[in-house]
Amino acid sequence: MSITAVLFFVLIVGSTLVVTWWASRRTSSASDFYTAGGGLTGWQNGLAIAGDYLSAASFLGIAGSIALFGFDGFFFSIGYLVAYLVVLYIVAEPLRNLGKFTLADMITARFNTPKVRGTAALSTITIVLFYMIAQLVGAGALIQLLLGIDYWISVLLVGVMMTTYVLFGGMTATSWVQIIKAGLLMIGTLIISFLVLAKFDFNIFTMFKEMATVTEHGAAYLNPGLRYTNGLDTISMMIALVLGTAGLPHILMRFFTVKDAKTARSSVIWATWLVGIFYVLTIFLGFGAAAFVGTDAIVAANPAGNMAAPLLAEVLGGDILFSFVCAVAFATILAVVAGLVLSGASALSHDIYAEIVKKGNITEKEQVMAARIGSITISVISILLALGAQTLNVAFLVSLAFCIAASANLPVIIYTIYWKKFNSTGAITAMLTGLISALVLVALSPNVWNPVEGAAILVGEAIFPLGNPALVSVPLGFLGGYIGSLIGGKQSADEEKKFREVDVKANTGISVQDISH
Repeated sequence: MSITAVLFFVLIVGSTLVVTWWASRRTSSASDFYTAGGGLTGWQNGLAIAGDYLSAASFLGIAGSIALFGFDGFFFSIGYLVAYLVVLYIVAEPLRNLGKFTLADMITARFNTPKVRGTAALSTITIVLFYMIAQLVGAGALIQLLLGIDYWISVLLVGVMMTTYVLFGGMTATSWVQIIKAGLLMIGTLIISFLVLAKFDFNIFTMFKEMATVTEHGAAYLNPGLRYTNGLDTISMMIALVLGTAGLPHILMRFFTVKDAKTARSSVIWATWLVGIFYVLTIFLGFGAAAFVGTDAIVAANPAGNMAAPLLAEVLGGDILFSFVCAVAFATILAVVAGLVLSGASALSHDIYAEIVKKGNITEKEQVMAARIGSITISVISILLALGAQTLNVAFLVSLAFCIAASANLPVIIYTIYWKKFNSTGAITAMLTGLISALVLVALSPNVWNPVEGAAILVGEAIFPLGNPALVSVPLGFLGGYIGSLIGGKQSADEEKKFREVDVKANTGISVQDISH
């Protein structure tokens, strides 16, 4: 165990706890807890969104995928970046204008029934758990490498920390931890990228030329096909990544932390620039790890390649840079899991308990207490699931969360905002069809079944051929919403009036009731 590593670790943890203490003094109402009172500016929320988005899958998983599979690993970077265009042009402003705390609030602005809210909450919790497992797996592997402690202890340590942030600081603490972490992550990534480029005499063309010979794959390393040999599988994964962001609960929840739709749009622009720069730099992380760490060393540290970036930092900058990068990666995971816990807890406490069980008859104090209980519940479930998923690549796990988000949430968001004939039956059908089809197809996919022992979760032949089922499950989600709306029958006059009101508010932020008064 390195003293330098411990010092960086303590510094990061100490700083985040100070932020949590500061935030706890400003968190008294449900609005403070869920959305930081809507008081973040565009650049602050943009940094926080980037902090939410640049997760363990980005820093650890993508670097490892590029290091091991070359061009195929970069598919994740492309998909994650392009996804923000969908968020910017389709979702951000209408969501901010219609919602309050959660995605379910936005949908029930048009269909205010317990069944719709409950289904939306179920989808949110499912996505949160998938994403949480990915972050905790990355955290366990990282701290195991950094401090030399067992994986299960590492996961428990992160679990305690993330729960502390949310319990005491709510969205304010989570946001500022994400802002700080986004800045540190960009600094660490820029330093490593600079050192990698220096090894190639600051010539990108030289780097690509040499990468064609340094790995066992030869020139094939720079071309698609090493990992994704099935073209349909590649298309399916890209659909999940590009469309899934617009349905991720912890990203959508961030648009409620600003005062209006204009600021929400500004947040996305800030986030897109930061995320774009980072994902370009993942090329240097992956190539550098492949060239200067080597495939054998990467796989030996973690079979899924999740430790490629920290190992590269150690080779290039010694113990100090290694410790700094590991500490930053730890802060990355803490910030993201705190946001995930908060979005999962909001679904449990606000959507299910406050709005369905209590029918809205709940005090501010009771709602905050329910949110804290929900946070503990989500944390415990996530930790238990992560303890059994140590060998899975975190980028793969996150791509599954994106698939569910694109299949279950995005169809109902788009239909709610833009389709006049959409009804509550269609909303429920869309979410359940997308959610169930994604889960079932994943369970039948090659990522779960493989004839080679140890290559997947279970031994056997996969029934469904695609590793990521978005190519099938996303259209099914949209189709489910369409058919469900036909089954639900013709809209009443009140339902047509409600759509007109939602249409005005989604595009302007102005409530029809406010105009009439």
